[in-house]
Amino acid sequence: MAVGQLPLRVQEFANYLTSLHAGLDHGAGWCAVFWQRDPEGMRACLDGREVPPWDVVEALLQDLAAEYGPEAATAEEGRARPLHAAALLAYDTRPGGRDALGDRLDVMLREQRYATERLTELRRLLPTAASREAADAIHLDLAWAQDDRTRAAARCAEIRRRMAELDHRAQSDEPTPTPTGTPAPAHTPTPTGTPAPPSAPALKQRKRRRGGARFAGAEEEAAEPAVVPPGAVPVTADPTPAAGPTPRGARFAGAGEKPGPALRPQAEVVDGAARREVAAMVETLVRLRGEGRTGEAHVLLVEAAYWPAARFPLLAAEMDRAGLGADWATLLWEAASLPAGQLVAAADALAAAGRDADGERILRQGVGRPAGEIALAVLGLAHEGRQREVRALLDAYVRVRTPEEAARSAGPEPQTLVPLLLEAARGVSAERHWDLVHALRVAGLTA
Repeated sequence: MAVGQLPLRVQEFANYLTSLHAGLDHGAGWCAVFWQRDPEGMRACLDGREVPPWDVVEALLQDLAAEYGPEAATAEEGRARPLHAAALLAYDTRPGGRDALGDRLDVMLREQRYATERLTELRRLLPTAASREAADAIHLDLAWAQDDRTRAAARCAEIRRRMAELDHRAQSDEPTPTPTGTPAPAHTPTPTGTPAPPSAPALKQRKRRRGGARFAGAEEEAAEPAVVPPGAVPVTADPTPAAGPTPRGARFAGAGEKPGPALRPQAEVVDGAARREVAAMVETLVRLRGEGRTGEAHVLLVEAAYWPAARFPLLAAEMDRAGLGADWATLLWEAASLPAGQLVAAADALAAAGRDADGERILRQGVGRPAGEIALAVLGLAHEGRQREVRALLDAYVRVRTPEEAARSAGPEPQTLVPLLLEAARGVSAERHWDLVHALRVAGLTA
């Protein structure tokens, strides 16, 4: 789309961003990092072809504060926020804007998972560092990876708020008004403290780059540039495990069908230290919500989603007591991106604690992943001999997905996956079994 065809509010913000950018030192600070890491995305934002996430604008304001003082940056933020919010609204309400946000959310969810995997790997490598220099290099990478995950989680929250706003407008059938005054920020900044590596201005869906979310969607590169995060500090290890494939799709059908098979009770015991950690997490979450710090609250929920499965019932109980039902639903949504084995373990733990509905819900959300990811997850479990987890995952899968989608998931290894899928479908109903048989034949996977 040519700049002249852009919505007026988008062009107004692009003009403002160009003016702000002109007053900065392009060879220093965040501005230099943006241009080094993603010049195409930076140009797209200045031209008005993209509206950057708020954290990009915030980073440039930090550069402004470094050059002209905090008072100048504070005054400029008062101009930037309403212009940015108006541009986002105009950008999102274009034809196809809602679908584009959904695609962008998928990108950021994947980047969040990749960042978590990167953190886990770096924490594994840290104790093996052969020298102080090697340890310092790993600490620096950890600082980047931690920020990648934090920013990805916060951006997911921002995108979801934008999608919710569009849904609300569609449901109320209200015409899109021209924003006036100073609206609420479109993005809640990441937790306060030492600045961490910035994220890219644009969130294009291009080839995935390994190594994090700060340049989500940027082309894969051969090596990281030698950019030192401003104010980066060593990151200590924590017990956060790697995240798994990210769920796709919005919500799931099949709620009226008979419940799936009984789930095996979770044997892991929650000790006193874990209980104290859960209680502290819920207390912090209540405080963040009370202070309106929604971005930080969402980051906390993402962290908790990767805790050991046995903590899930305790988290549910504590959050219920604190009146955090909506946050519990968000935590379950985030946990649905766990690796298949951990996903089933979390469902087991919830079912063993009498929260069968939550156990089924997390499985249904978890099997919203692309067919290829489901296939790889099932094959991994099957090759490990974890047949019970295979049955639990596929039971949810054939209930939620269409027969055609289920058939596509058999493609990577039909000789293994077709019998497993048919067994799961037979356990649901004779009708579901025959529908899958037909879909497999149409796909050329059975005679």
